[in-house]
Amino acid sequence: MSGISLTFGGDPVFSGLDLVVQPGDRVALVGRNGSGKSTLMKVMAGLVEADQGDIIIPPGKSVGYMEQDPGMQGYATLGDYASSGLEPGELYKVERAGEGLKFDPDRAVETASGGERRRAALAKLMAEAPDLMLLDEPTNHLDIEAIAWLERELGSTRAAFVLISHDRAFLRALTRATLWIDRGVVRRHEQGFEAFETWRDKVWEEEDQQRHKLNRLIKSEARWAVEGISARRKRNQGRVRALQALRAEKTAQIKRQGSAAMALESGPKSGRKVIEAKGVCKTFGSQQIVRTFDLLVQRGDRVAFVGPNGVGKTTLLKMLLGQVDPDEGSVMLGTNLEVAVFDQARAQLDPEMSLWDSLTGDPEMRVSGKADQVMVGGQPKHVVGYLKEFLFDDAQARAAVKSLSGGEKARLLLAKLMAKSSNLLVLDEPTNDLDIETLDLLQELLDDYDGTVLLVSHDRDFLDRVATTTIAMEGNGRATVYAGGWSDYISQRGDVAQKNEEKTKSSRPKIKHEAKQKAGLSFSEKHRLEKLPAEIARLEAEIAKLEALMSDPELFSREPVKFQKATEALVERQEKLSSAEEEWLMLEEKAEAG
Repeated sequence: MSGISLTFGGDPVFSGLDLVVQPGDRVALVGRNGSGKSTLMKVMAGLVEADQGDIIIPPGKSVGYMEQDPGMQGYATLGDYASSGLEPGELYKVERAGEGLKFDPDRAVETASGGERRRAALAKLMAEAPDLMLLDEPTNHLDIEAIAWLERELGSTRAAFVLISHDRAFLRALTRATLWIDRGVVRRHEQGFEAFETWRDKVWEEEDQQRHKLNRLIKSEARWAVEGISARRKRNQGRVRALQALRAEKTAQIKRQGSAAMALESGPKSGRKVIEAKGVCKTFGSQQIVRTFDLLVQRGDRVAFVGPNGVGKTTLLKMLLGQVDPDEGSVMLGTNLEVAVFDQARAQLDPEMSLWDSLTGDPEMRVSGKADQVMVGGQPKHVVGYLKEFLFDDAQARAAVKSLSGGEKARLLLAKLMAKSSNLLVLDEPTNDLDIETLDLLQELLDDYDGTVLLVSHDRDFLDRVATTTIAMEGNGRATVYAGGWSDYISQRGDVAQKNEEKTKSSRPKIKHEAKQKAGLSFSEKHRLEKLPAEIARLEAEIAKLEALMSDPELFSREPVKFQKATEALVERQEKLSSAEEEWLMLEEKAEAG
């Protein structure tokens, strides 16, 4: 991409953007909600045309994009859509991806949910296997098992990919470089997401230092202007103009968007015992949700529910809240409970309503006689002011809910949720679509919340940060209670799930390779295992040098032969690195088995 400029609604999204994505790149694309991540990806995919600039794709290279809302007109089933464009001999790739991503290819398009459509679009992209995959929030609507499958697939692919995701664990496992969009500027860092926050904070610290220096210089020049300009008017017009230029520079600086000013309104304390379930059994049709399930939830607990999609997590939640009766057993609710619910379907939001009406029309937030105010924590606030606390601007206040991005809808729902007092908070998939900074803030709020939290999520990092108890629902009525978050559950379970998790982690591109002398290896295999870490380190260093060379956006047009040779060398070394890492993993597993 060279000289890319794009304007929406009078405001430039990008200006003079130069960007190179190299063969085999594994790139995290990060930035706040509304910063332009999805727009940039659509420009890369050719779905949005830039106002200026060029996009060059070398001959013979293909680019594929996972659509957020795929158009499936003309297709009877999800499988028909996912396999369109493939040769008959390649249809098995769709079946394989369908198994890993858990979508039914025979599902009629007209009855498929948004999540099922997105999984079909992802399966289609994985089966097509383009040279560059553009993935916008691919883990949304996937359960943890499907996320682990996708992580392994992307970890072993030789294709390049650019990845937008709120899932920290997913980004850390897969990425080797980071693109950061911040106030219309796109920066590239030659390290994966693991290093992003340290890099971001350093950039912001340097920016603050420059702003401080500029402010001091303006004050100094302004003092000179006030004290002596009249006596030196003719000789110092250049200095006056310089002062005007400094002020213009300060005006042109774009202020960083702050964090949403979220605060959970804690209600009166509940009783010590919040929920007690004894011997609970529940069956829907032929599916057993739980059998002889016992649980005690006490005030202040953070209880997470994990398991495959469709296993019955939401049903169990509703039973624990007294909304669905068990077939057997009992559920007792504690005293003085005030419940607030964040639902994954965003059903509390009317897509045709404006943001203004969505808040002022809520009976629990309405202020009598005041059409422009909402009740927040028992105090009236102007609706626009409250929306600004959640990073919405004046123009959005009268916009329809349906015009919002997924992350913005989640923020609006949080604005409704947090205005009301509660002591039992139910969060059903709250992390979908939220940017990473807002997820950080939500986690901090939950840490400080005085009440009790019931949480359904597929975000492993978020579960580790928040949950004190994890209920693993594994199908056939099995629901087991574990202490701690996701990692604690995996370590305590210690069976197939742990092996799958370790296999997923082994696909990470940066790996700490330690040769171990263990039984089970022949002499030559032990020798090879000792040599592999140094070979891998050498390949990684060569790849880093080639990536640094090719990060020059002018290289392709200035020295096309050199660019082509560097490209071929990069692909060759990445293939060797992948092969060496697979060999190292095989030998390590063999040594462990021995």
